[in-house]
Amino acid sequence: MKKTVILGTVFTLVLILVMPFVGGSGPSLIAPANAAASDVAALPVAATGPVAGSDAAPADAVAVRAASMVQTSGAPAIPDTEHLAQKPVPKPVVVTPQVAATREGGTAVRRAARAAAGTACPSSPGGGGGAPGIADPLGQGMITGTTTGDIQSFSATYNAIRVQNCLDPIPAGNFRYDSCMEDRLFWIAEDPSLDPNSAWGHSGTPRSDGVPARGCDGNLAGGSGNSGATVAQKWWDSIPHRLSLYRPSYTGGTGGVCIYFAMVHGGIPNEPSSFTRAAARWGGC
Repeated sequence: MKKTVILGTVFTLVLILVMPFVGGSGPSLIAPANAAASDVAALPVAATGPVAGSDAAPADAVAVRAASMVQTSGAPAIPDTEHLAQKPVPKPVVVTPQVAATREGGTAVRRAARAAAGTACPSSPGGGGGAPGIADPLGQGMITGTTTGDIQSFSATYNAIRVQNCLDPIPAGNFRYDSCMEDRLFWIAEDPSLDPNSAWGHSGTPRSDGVPARGCDGNLAGGSGNSGATVAQKWWDSIPHRLSLYRPSYTGGTGGVCIYFAMVHGGIPNEPSSFTRAAARWGGC
């Protein structure tokens, strides 16, 4: 009898100590208690929660808390100023007065900048280059290609214009004959139309007889009585061509710059040799 009473007492103590952790009225380890509704009221305004006065069931608190966690995780991260400060700072770009003046493009400004730096505008090295002076590919003898005189006349004037405007000249040996641009000029000059402007233009301009274009495009100039010198001046006088061919805002060295040139004389059906077409472009050597 005494043994039964002792066993009953032990069993009762076990129930009292263990029951709250295995179920019953104690809080669940995987679901919020109904009292968690008070936490919902403390959520940020941006969080989605039950509308005041609604009859949402207490189970909605789970969704509310999950929504608040999603909202919070999407918040911008605190800037990592500590590690940003450890990143190397790029070296500042120092723009000299001469470079700034070159970018502005004004000759007077460039001269003033060089004077302030104690230097003078450069002098011209003259012209250079050579060309074969080939005959008309069609064999009709009415068109001739670029001559050495053409490219040297052009290059000498080109450099004279550059130094006159306080721009660094191109080395005399960096003027190059371009057979691909010349081939396009031949294609234009071979147009049988009586209109000398027929086929004259950049890539995509058709020829009157529908012959497909060939050769390479470039800055174009020409007309009756033109030479290498006159087309160099024409390209400077035209702002778009000046920007393309002379590059007054270019601030790098000219040692690696090459100017490519071609010119043809005459045309079909009746253009004399004094009627010229020229092309030129700025490029690397």
